Amino acid sequence: MNWLRDFVKPKIRALVSKKNVPDDLWTKCSNCEQMIFHRELASNLQVCPHCSYHMRMNATSRLQMLFDNAEYRIIEFPTGLADPLKFKDTKKYTDRLKENRAKTNNQDAIIAAHGKMGGVGVVIAAFDFDFMGGSMSIATGEALLSASRLAILQQAPLIVIPASGGARMQEGILSLMQMARTVAAIQEVKEAGLPYIVLLADPTYGGVSASFAMLGDIAISEPGAMIGFAGRRVIQETIREKLPNDFQKAEYLLDHGMIDMVVTRRELRPMMIKILSLLQNKTPSAQVLAIKKK
Repeated sequence: MNWLRDFVKPKIRALVSKKNVPDDLWTKCSNCEQMIFHRELASNLQVCPHCSYHMRMNATSRLQMLFDNAEYRIIEFPTGLADPLKFKDTKKYTDRLKENRAKTNNQDAIIAAHGKMGGVGVVIAAFDFDFMGGSMSIATGEALLSASRLAILQQAPLIVIPASGGARMQEGILSLMQMARTVAAIQEVKEAGLPYIVLLADPTYGGVSASFAMLGDIAISEPGAMIGFAGRRVIQETIREKLPNDFQKAEYLLDHGMIDMVVTRRELRPMMIKILSLLQNKTPSAQVLAIKKK
């Protein structure tokens, strides 16, 4: 018996074998292509420590980042018919829903929740791009209606974080009808005199950007987020002109007056708390003097 060959060598192979090394320990930045240790990336709020590129963030992480002590309560909402059009392409729509629900552990592409933010009660609805590209469905409309009504009931600000490619084709015209429903829901919040803030995440396109996403009293975005209606390639081929390199990026929209501010992810929560404190304070900071008419 060869002790080194039959005993030591198998032990060493077992220690360094690939099966003992998880595949998700490292993430490659899609901007600078640097490899980032997953714990470092998580502690940096999914922002590349090398080039400050803001990677996409799922809805649960968004809620944990914004709410005080990452504590919140999920708002239950009806998801509607599972497959209203009996849609099928390469797969059945019902099968796609099952796959995405298992992958994200969410019922649909949006999570609505309520809790405290800087000690102020708020309602937040956040999209999850990992769920069928954050596409807008009947369930999306129901979630935003539920969030709006709860905000009115609690007299709380409403914050929406869209990250979507647009309406969900598997639900056809029914998904497009959510544009009108969500706009009506947002209008009720505004008529109640409550703040409505939108955080435009990467990407925000299609029927989402053409409805509730661009109606915020304050429109905020993260650096480098892509925001528009149609995609860059579609527009360029249609008008047959070359577009600017930063076209549809958050910074471009800021320069052209489409959004109010671009805020880094690390500064988002304190900035939102500051905005909420200003919007919620309905009393003047100093005595208002009456102007006497001569």
